[in-house]
Parts: sequence; C-alpha cells; structure tokens
Amino acid sequence: MAGHRFDVAWTFSLVALFFLRAHCFYLPGVAPEDFKKGDPLLVKVNKLTSTKTQLPYSYYSLPFCQPEHIVDSAENLGEVLRGDRIENSPYVFKMREPQMCNIVCRKILDKKAAKAFKEKINDEYRVNMPDQENAVVYQYGYHVGLRGQYAGSKEEKHFIHNHLTFTVKYHKDPLSGSARIVGFEVKPFSVKHEYEGEWNEKTRLTTCDPHAKRAVTSSESPQEVEEKKEIIFTYDVEFQESDIKWASRWDTYLLMADDQIHWFSIVNSLMIVLFLSGMVAMIMLRTLYRDISKYNQLETQEEAQEETGWKLVHGDVFRPPANSDLLCVYVGTGVQFFGMILVMMIFALLGFLSPSNRGGLMTAMLLLWVFMGLFAGYSSARLYKLFKGTEWKKTTLKTAFMFPATVFAIFFVLNALIWGQKSSGAVPFGTMFALVLLWFGISVPLIFVGSYFGFKKPATEDPVKTNKIPRQIPEQAWYMNPAFSILIGGILPFGAVFIELFFILTSIWLHQFYYIFGFLFIVFVILIITCAEITVVLCYFQLCSEDYLWWWRSYLTSGSSAFYLFLYAAFYFFTKLEITKAVSGVLYFGYMLIISYSFFVLTGTIGFYACFWFTRLIYSSVKID
Repeated sequence: MAGHRFDVAWTFSLVALFFLRAHCFYLPGVAPEDFKKGDPLLVKVNKLTSTKTQLPYSYYSLPFCQPEHIVDSAENLGEVLRGDRIENSPYVFKMREPQMCNIVCRKILDKKAAKAFKEKINDEYRVNMPDQENAVVYQYGYHVGLRGQYAGSKEEKHFIHNHLTFTVKYHKDPLSGSARIVGFEVKPFSVKHEYEGEWNEKTRLTTCDPHAKRAVTSSESPQEVEEKKEIIFTYDVEFQESDIKWASRWDTYLLMADDQIHWFSIVNSLMIVLFLSGMVAMIMLRTLYRDISKYNQLETQEEAQEETGWKLVHGDVFRPPANSDLLCVYVGTGVQFFGMILVMMIFALLGFLSPSNRGGLMTAMLLLWVFMGLFAGYSSARLYKLFKGTEWKKTTLKTAFMFPATVFAIFFVLNALIWGQKSSGAVPFGTMFALVLLWFGISVPLIFVGSYFGFKKPATEDPVKTNKIPRQIPEQAWYMNPAFSILIGGILPFGAVFIELFFILTSIWLHQFYYIFGFLFIVFVILIITCAEITVVLCYFQLCSEDYLWWWRSYLTSGSSAFYLFLYAAFYFFTKLEITKAVSGVLYFGYMLIISYSFFVLTGTIGFYACFWFTRLIYSSVKID
C-alpha cells in the first residue's frame, strides 16, 4: 500500500495517564511526583469514545492485549457519570529508559473479534490519549483504526493501529537529578509485522528490531483487520527533556488557537449590554424621574393617564399571581442553580477544577447543587409568605422534588437506552443509588431547613396597598401580547452567550478541551446583566400599558432564552455533528433538553428578581393616597 496516508474515517480514544503509587492529592488536580531513572511508570487506559455515537465503551470491550490482571482505578462520582473506566494496561515503562519495538502480544482474530474491530472503526471510535495533531494543538485520543484502499484497488479495507510510539516529556531538577513528567504523546502506526520461522516467545521481528536499530516510522505496509489474520501489537518509548515546568504542563494542551473569537464574543455581548443599559438609564433617570416628580406634584388625572400609565395600576401591581406556589418553586430552584454556578465559577477561576482532576467539574456541580438547597428553600418560602400563603410545607416539597424529579426521570430513560447499547457510559445501580441518597439525604432536608427559616421571618411589606377588586386590564397593542413580548425578551440574553455556547457544545459533544473559565465568567456576568435589563425594560412597557400581570411574565421573558438555546442545539446537531444512530440522537436531544430546562430556570429567576426589585423601587418612590 505504497504512499498510504491516514485519512481516517474512524478513530478510537484511549486515555493514558501516568501514576506511580501516588496517593496524595491537592487542589488543583494531582500532586507532583518525582521520578528517578529506572522508576516504573504505569500507563492506564480509559474508555473508547466516538463523536458519531456518543456511546463510550470500556477499552477491553475490544480484544486488545491485556495485562495479567485488569484492575479498575478508584473513580470519583463525576468520572462514573462521564462514563470513564480507567484500568491498567500491558504497557509498562521505566523512567528515562527508552525502549524499541517491545512486543505486547500476538492475536489471531476470530470472526467475532474481527467484526468488533470493524464496527468500532466504522463508528469512528477513539482511545483516550493526548494525540499530537501538529506542533502546538493537541486532541484527546489517537486513531486506533482507519479505512482505506490498497494502491490500484477500489475495495475498502479496515486497518488497525498495532504499533504505538510513546513520547514521555520530563522536566529535570538539576540539583536532585529526579524528574517530573510534563507531557505524554502517542503516535499510532499500522504495521503488518513479519518474522522468520515459527512464532515463539523469543521470535525477533524483521519489520521492527531493536538489535538492528530498525524502528517503525511509517505505515507503508499496514495491518489489515480480517478473520484469521495475525496481529502483533508492539510499542516504542522515547524520553525527551523539556523546559516546561510541572505547573505549566497543561498549557500546551489547553492552548487557545482562537482566542480572538472569544474576545469578539465578549465585545458582541458588551454591545448588547450597553444598548440595554442605555434603555434602562433612560427609563430610570428620565422617564421615571419625570413621572414621579410630576405625580408627587399632584398633576391632573388626564396627564397621569397620558404619560404615566404605570402608576394607575398601583393598587393591583402586587396582587399575587395565579399559580403563585408554582412560581415560588421555580424561583427557589433558580436560586439553587444560580448559587451552584456562581460558586463553581469562582472555584474554576481560582484553579480548583484542574483538567488533571478528571470528573472534578461534574462532582463539584453535584455537591454544590445539593448544598445550595438551603438557599432554594429559603427564597421559595420568603416569596410564598409574601403571597400570603399558608401551606409552606407543600411548597417546600414541590421545591425539593419538582425540578430534580423531572431531570431524574429524563436521565433514567436515557440511562436505560445506554444500558441497552451495553455502553460503559451507563451509570451503575450503585451510583444511581448514591445520587438518590444525595438528593433525599442532603438536598431535601436542607431545602426544608431553608424554608423553615424563610417562612419564620416576617413577610416583606409591599410598598403600596392592593385593592380588593382587581382592575380591568385594557386591550393591549399586538406588540404587547404576552407570547410575543416573552419570545422577544429571550433573544438578547441568548445573543449575549451564543458564541461561547458553540465552544461549550464542542467541548461536550466533540470531546475538546474547555478550560477558559475567565472568558466564561465574563460571559456569565454579561448574561446576568442582560437578563435583568431586558426584563426591566419590557416590564416597564407592560406596566405603562396598564397590564399589572408581571409576575410570571418577568420570569418567562428572560427564561425564553432557553427556547433559543434548544433551537441552537438542534441547529448544531444537524450542521456540526455526524451522529447517525437513532439512540445517539435521542441521547443528544435528551441531554440538551435537560440543559435547556436548567437554563430556563436560571435565566427566568434572574429576570424575575430584577423585575421584583424594579417594581418595588418605582412604587416606593411615589406618594399614593
């Protein structure tokens, strides 16, 4: 197969990480470990992943070479939920001792093994290891197999990468002579190994021989995957001294090649914020100031009706809305989300969520969500008491169960689908039980504690009294129609984040690195400001039209940005992903539905509290007889 190139339609993803009996950890990530020459380095393998199926599988679900005993590494909750299955491998190195053409094992493929390899090749699976694409940009995983044709043939064949060249980069301490590992690269090759005579333990390969200094440098004669074919797995190990210090070891892998796009995203979002801030400033400093001063000077009713319609509804503006208990539940859940994301962002900015701590982000999110239940219960009860509700325990139960139960039900169905595919991504029963224990054992009691203290405090007094008889709402202009104004309100918050959203989706579904939490925090702050300001502006226009039903509309106005997020997720699915399996499509839209629902709760709560503050501010500034 002269001149064959790896134009790969398929990839596997092997994650290999170095460990040497390291039991001490610190935040962030793994503690530094010093290695002396000759110290053993154990390579561990992770799941096989594919961007086409989104279904991870255990590395040993394929008939690769295996160590004498397969040992699972201890996993945190986040790793299990991500589908990580970290196990030992037959690759064993010694620090700063290069090896050439080590034979791992010899396999004769039976029909089942050949079929398994071909299926995974067709689905473009990867084995997780940092694989060098070029001099500076790295990706997870290396290509374990490929499809191609021999020169002069049109028949497509499957080939496997059976030779790996490992490059271990280390930073040496000139004083002690010990070294720390700062980089790990894998270059895969497909080689049809040859040897003379019958195979035995002492057989020397003619295609790759350390004695003759004959190394594998290309895949000119690749190893085909077919039934009854012999495959010999081999590897080389190289060691390179590096100037990179241990603390900076992730910089190469997390390098941003497109930071200008992120800056463009920030500038684009800031333009939206400036526009909305101008609108709010105009309302607050010009219109409201003029309205309040005139009203306090007892202008005529005709002038008031002409210019300041919002004051005419002062007797109804704080009337409890329909389904007020449900609004309290959603607001409480939104506060829980807001607290979780804010604290998580701060942790990430301080470097506590290092990429070397796999599953750390997911674990942090779950634990923060559980402990933020205290604030969820408190804020839900405070609002419920403002609405003069009496059955606070009922509302507390809804706060504790409504959102989590909905998400858990969707998650359970999706997990059942993953189980059906025999994927390692399926969450085991023990982990599922641990999640339920966190929910019922910690989150629910904390929500009740928060509600108890929230309801115990005296109710917040409204700035104006509410009339006994509701005022009739005049007929509204078409552009003040609730559905129209709610949908319009969601566009700007979504517009402020959609560029960064692209990178987040790419990180999740295309297995890219995403650790630019500085940009993400700025975008999060912009999202908060945008949600607050667009809701305040539309709430003011609504009150000027003498429509006082603002409670739910303020929540839905900014919350509708989740609708655009889900539409964008659908657009991303059809334009950026190559998912072909129906199960994988259901998984994608199921998880994006959970994300969109969470985004709705978060943005809706931000908009609600902004409008709540705004209405209380303006109605407390006027004299009402």
